[in-house]
Amino acid sequence: MASSLLLAVVFVFDLIAFALAVAAEQRRNTASLSEDTAGRKYCQYDSDIATGLGVGSLFILVASQVIIMVVTRCLCCGKAMRPSGSRSWAICLFITSWVTFIIAASCLLAGSVRNAYHTKYRDLMGERAPSCQTLRKGVFAAGAAFIVLTGITSELYYVSFSKSNNNGPPPYARDTGVRMGNL
Repeated sequence: MASSLLLAVVFVFDLIAFALAVAAEQRRNTASLSEDTAGRKYCQYDSDIATGLGVGSLFILVASQVIIMVVTRCLCCGKAMRPSGSRSWAICLFITSWVTFIIAASCLLAGSVRNAYHTKYRDLMGERAPSCQTLRKGVFAAGAAFIVLTGITSELYYVSFSKSNNNGPPPYARDTGVRMGNL
C-alpha cells in the first residue's frame, strides 16, 4: 500500500513550489524609463525577487520529483511489477509525470533567467528611447499550472506503482511449461 506520509510530504513540497511560482508571477520585474543628469534615457528596473522565487520553486519541484523517483526506483530499477491494470496506469502516469515535470521546470528556469536579464542599453544619441524588455506575463503562471499537474500525476503514479507491486500472487507462480516426465 502507498505510504500516506510520503504522499503528504510530496503534496506539501508541490504546494510550496506552486505558491512560490505564483508569488514569482506576481513579483516579476517591471521597468520604467528614466533620465540621468546628462539627459540620457535608461531603463530603471525594480526589485529582482521573482528570480529567487522562481529558482526556489524549481528546486522544491525537483526535490519532490526526486523523492517519488527514489522511492519507486524510477520504475525501471528494482523488481518487476506484476501484470495488471495498475502496472499499465503506473507506466502511463510515469511518462506523463516526467513530461509535465520537464515543462514546469522549463517554464520556471526560463522565467527566472529572463526575469534576471536587464538591458544595459542607454540611448546615447537622445533620438529614441531604449527598449526596456521584461518577462512576459504568464511564464511563471504556466510553470505553476504544470507544477499542479506534475504533483497530481506523480502522486497517482506512486499509488499505481504501489498497487501493482502489492496485489495478487507473484508473477508466474503456476507451472509454466510441459514436463517431459509426464509423457
